[in-house]
Amino acid sequence: MQVGNARYLRPQDLPETLSVFPLTGVLLLPGSQLPLNIFEPRYLSMFDDALAGNRLIGMIQPSFGEIREEPGQAHVQALCQVGCVGRITSFAEMEDGRYIVSLTGICRFRLFDEVPLAKKGYRCFKIAPFATDLTGPDDEAQVDRDALLAAFKAYLDANKLEADWESVERASNLTLVNSMAMMSPYGPAEKQALLEAPDLKTRAETLIAITEIVLARSFGDIETMLQ
Repeated sequence: MQVGNARYLRPQDLPETLSVFPLTGVLLLPGSQLPLNIFEPRYLSMFDDALAGNRLIGMIQPSFGEIREEPGQAHVQALCQVGCVGRITSFAEMEDGRYIVSLTGICRFRLFDEVPLAKKGYRCFKIAPFATDLTGPDDEAQVDRDALLAAFKAYLDANKLEADWESVERASNLTLVNSMAMMSPYGPAEKQALLEAPDLKTRAETLIAITEIVLARSFGDIETMLQ
């Protein structure tokens, strides 16, 4: 995968350890872009270190309500086990000290042991990248585009929302699925399910299923809405 001026073709092209940025309900997927507004001092420090090094950050969600006790550290937030490596591909420093950055997703990863960082404030872990995100076959043709667009349109209609349908029609299946997944208004558990879907086809099917469940709970007659 080419991201900016760097290429990531094998797991060995990624570091063994990675600093992580936990954000609830935020999803980054390979090949997609995520804008971030950084203002907390420890994460400003994390991005400073990333910019001075390999420009890589791990986006991950906190576990859903789980807090664990660590020796010498009270109430450390547990994290989900799967996140996504992102490369900083744009960066701006604001007059008030904030950073406005954009991360481009490279591949998903699984967390292993935490690596202590003295006086850094942020957290770093050993990771195992998902090799299939770097080398896997293009499975865009397996996506049921009609079903995905039907669910999307039903959601928009039910919530009285509009979309730029010309842009939607021009988008590839990969862009369409990942953009919809990242921008979807669903909760942290649903976002994590979309992240952990093994392939693009399954991610599209998961997105359709979540949308249909939400519509059925809120509006009832899902069959009519999808016609």
